[in-house]
Amino acid sequence: MANTLVGRKRIRKFFGKIKEVAEMPNLIEVQKASYDQFLMMDEPEGGRGDEGLQTVFKSVFPISDFSATALLEFVKYTFEQPKYDVDECRQRGITFAAPLKVTLRLIVFDVDPDTGAKSVKDIKEQD
Repeated sequence: MANTLVGRKRIRKFFGKIKEVAEMPNLIEVQKASYDQFLMMDEPEGGRGDEGLQTVFKSVFPISDFSATALLEFVKYTFEQPKYDVDECRQRGITFAAPLKVTLRLIVFDVDPDTGAKSVKDIKEQD
């Protein structure tokens, strides 16, 4: 009978006569790697390519209003530090989360009613 430690708390006992042929792979590691690649938290803001969350934001933006007098553009996104670390979240029974900040740019146009020409009236950029 062989004993192995699973996780931190549970001891798994094997009553079979056949020895373990191969070690069980870490199945959650593929999921974590895919999620990290989607978020691109480790990449610098200017170095993010067109994949993952960056692509999602770029596919949605720019957004223009009905009369085409305003345009909302995506500039960048950043993750702030989590309020609590992983161990403290487990103790409190809360979800481990980090705030996502998105910087957007609002461009307001002034449209000439006679010619229909648009000129930039105001530009605001905010998190």
